[in-house]
Amino acid sequence: MFGSGPLYLEQGGGNAVMFLFANLLEAAGAVLNLLLTIYMWVVIARAVVSWVNPDPYNPIVRFLYTSTEPVLERVRRAVPFFAGGIDFSPIIVFIAIIFLQHFLVQSLYDLARALR
Repeated sequence: MFGSGPLYLEQGGGNAVMFLFANLLEAAGAVLNLLLTIYMWVVIARAVVSWVNPDPYNPIVRFLYTSTEPVLERVRRAVPFFAGGIDFSPIIVFIAIIFLQHFLVQSLYDLARALR
């Protein structure tokens, strides 16, 4: 197995660049996973807030709506599926986020592992 630390980087030459690129991909995957998780919770909060009659001038409600409406509106236009007044677009976005976490983030981790 490969070592780590300054001695490894000095001896590696070309391997050092691949090692750094692998770390960059792993960090990008971690940040992307964190951002997707945060956005997933924002979508969940938006769905919960929509069940009550919130004050539209509340800064938290405004943040939830402005941060999720562009994505939810695109999903509503692409899949206009309403059943009894229930909006399923947050569920579709939730599934898409889980897919991206399992496919894209995991692919970045696997690529980083293969480059080492």
